[in-house]
Formats: sequence, structure tokens, C-alpha cells
Amino acid sequence: MFIPVVAFYLIFKYAPMVGVIIAFKSYNFADGIFGSPWVGMKNFQLLFSNPNSLLIIRNTLMLSLLSLIIGFPFPIMLAILLNEVRRMWFKKTVQTLVFLPHFLSWVIVGGMVVTIFSQQSGVINHLLEQWTGTTFAFLYNELSWISIYVGSGIWKEAGFSAIIYMSALSTIDPSLYEAASIDGASKWKKIWHISLPGIAPVIILMLILSMGRVMEVGFDQVYTLQNSVVANVSEVISTYIYSFGLQRGQFSLTSAMGLFESVVGFILVVLANTIARRFDRGLW
Repeated sequence: MFIPVVAFYLIFKYAPMVGVIIAFKSYNFADGIFGSPWVGMKNFQLLFSNPNSLLIIRNTLMLSLLSLIIGFPFPIMLAILLNEVRRMWFKKTVQTLVFLPHFLSWVIVGGMVVTIFSQQSGVINHLLEQWTGTTFAFLYNELSWISIYVGSGIWKEAGFSAIIYMSALSTIDPSLYEAASIDGASKWKKIWHISLPGIAPVIILMLILSMGRVMEVGFDQVYTLQNSVVANVSEVISTYIYSFGLQRGQFSLTSAMGLFESVVGFILVVLANTIARRFDRGLW
């Protein structure tokens, strides 16, 4: 039963890593991956000497860290709130509503965001125009675009991510809550002293895994929401690789960017795990 899992990772995760050598070559289709001439660190020198590359790396880190810092607690809070609900019909209804956005593609979500925040035809601007007589360019203002980006990501994924924490909460011994009730503990104290410590190992695990994706800002979300007006904050590594690597054929340069992204992610995972091990919560 484990063979398909091993085969998946060998074929789709480890085998493609051979292509990493493109970052150290001047790749062309005629010579192929192994026949293309070596250029050493030239691609990395070109990459980091380009001011646009530094801007792209900054945007990637900024958007990813904001999504992590602001979005990471939401699934935990949602799971705890759902765990406290006692009316099963209400709990199942809310679960269905918050899980559903995960199964929508970013094309659909992007269309919904435009429908809500568009300056010409958006619902919110329609109401603003009725109340104040003016509209606001939510999608063309850098600060509001970042807020919409982070908020839409939380709305789409928080419900599905909460499943893991709800599973962890279900393993906590109910007698702990009963003993706390006998001692007169309030709901908040039960959550603080029983629920959160009970799922702490899972929280640390998910945080370590999330650190490895700090440099990975999803292409679909950014591409469907970005526009040229907010390019200074919306251009990230994934869109850079698409525009320069696929559209302009700069495969070696974008491979160098991808390798840099992976190395930073690896370092962050090791660092996060090292810190967690000091509190006996490490992944390895």
C-alpha cells in the first residue's frame, strides 16, 4: 500500500530535481539539459544584480509572511469555535459553508473578488456611491490590494485547514473538560489550559511546514488578482517565472530563481524545527 506513495514522490518530486542543473547552464532546446554549456554562477549574478529581481523577492516575502502571520491563527480559532458548538445541525451547516471555498478555483474566486470590489461595477463601490457619492479603487490601490489578497486567501483556505485542528481537538480526553468544569473553569480557561495545549504539537507541526512555503506565493491567486497598477507589490516569483521563463524563454534565469526559492524554504524549515526542538516540539 505504501508503494504508490513512494512512486509518486520519486517520479514527481525527486526525478524533476535533475532539472536544477539548468540554473547553472545556458539552456537551449537544441542541446537539451545535459548538452547545454555550463555558465556556473552567472545566472545568479544576473539575477541578483537586477533591481527587479530584488523587488520580486521582497514582494514574495512580504505577501507570504503577511498571509502566514495573519492567516495562520484563523483555522485554529475556527476549529476551537466549531468544537464548542453543541447543536449538531448548526455545526454541520457552518462546517459546510466554511469548507466549500476550498473547492473553488482561484479563477472563480478572482471573479467573485472583482464582482465585489470593482470600481465600476463592484457591489461595495455601488453602495459607497449611494452613501457618499464617490467610489474607491480597491483593486488599484496597493494597500487595499494587499488586504484583499490576504483576506481572500484566508476566506478560501481557513475552513479546510481547520479540519486538521478539529481532528486534533477530538483526541483530547473529555474528562479533562469535565474536571475543569467541576473546578469552576470558564470556557476561556478551558480553551487556554486544555484545548490549546492539547493541539500544540499539531500547531507546531503545521507552522514548521508553513515556514517551508514562505517563498511560495501561489501563482493562481496572484495572477487572477494582480494588475499593472499594483505591479510594485503584486509581482512575485511565481509570476516572474511564468512571464520570463515560459513567455520569454529565459529558462536558466528563472530556474536560478526557483532554486533560490527552494533553498530559502529549506533553510527556514530547518531553522523553525531547530527552534521548536528547544521546546521539545520538533518535527525531527
